[in-house]
Amino acid sequence: MATAESGPVLAVASHRREFAGLLRHASWVSPLPWPIQHASNAKISNSEWILAANGEGPRCAAAAMRCALESSTPAAVVSTGFCGALDPALRSGDVFVARKVIDGSGIEYEAMLPRASRECATGALLSLDRIAVTAGEKAALLCRGAAAVEMEAATVAEAARRRAIPFYCIRVVSDGAQSDLPVDFNRHRTAEGRIDTWGVARHAAIRPWLWPRLFRITLDASHASRILGDYLAACRF
Repeated sequence: MATAESGPVLAVASHRREFAGLLRHASWVSPLPWPIQHASNAKISNSEWILAANGEGPRCAAAAMRCALESSTPAAVVSTGFCGALDPALRSGDVFVARKVIDGSGIEYEAMLPRASRECATGALLSLDRIAVTAGEKAALLCRGAAAVEMEAATVAEAARRRAIPFYCIRVVSDGAQSDLPVDFNRHRTAEGRIDTWGVARHAAIRPWLWPRLFRITLDASHASRILGDYLAACRF
């Protein structure tokens, strides 16, 4: 059962699809009229959740947190969604619970551990304003002392710290340390930092050999989201 001591659990991701597995456990979902890409209330495991998603990177995450904290008083904040493995021992579909989050300048944020009966990997998570695309880049980032990498958690942690709200970071590995992504998604980001999906599609349209690998990413992400949702729904915060 996912519970907080008082008030709702605020979960912040980059995309609604990262909530798909969690929403399988919802008894009801109600949209919220917030000026971000996705915001909703949900009843999950007899507890209230607020789900907010606004795109990739720190700027989008900052806007989501600002909107959520102006409109609600959460008892806990959870940075969630997908992450890339830096540690070769992590595999796609592994749940990763961060003990601390490290931003690009080396600032560290402590993260609390939820009470959960399910297995997970733990360690430090690196939060950067870019996507780690190649196995070589991931190997270089491993030297910074983190086991996984993503793009929003440090911003979410900073906002939670300013409000003295308990902060958690629970992710699922979407791509392994030794795998290359088929496209350098950093080249297809908007000024706000979001991935331009139409730009990626145009890029792939003249490179048809990319489509099977992009389709595999979609399938792996769907599977990973389901695993993440099952874990989150069973947590106590």
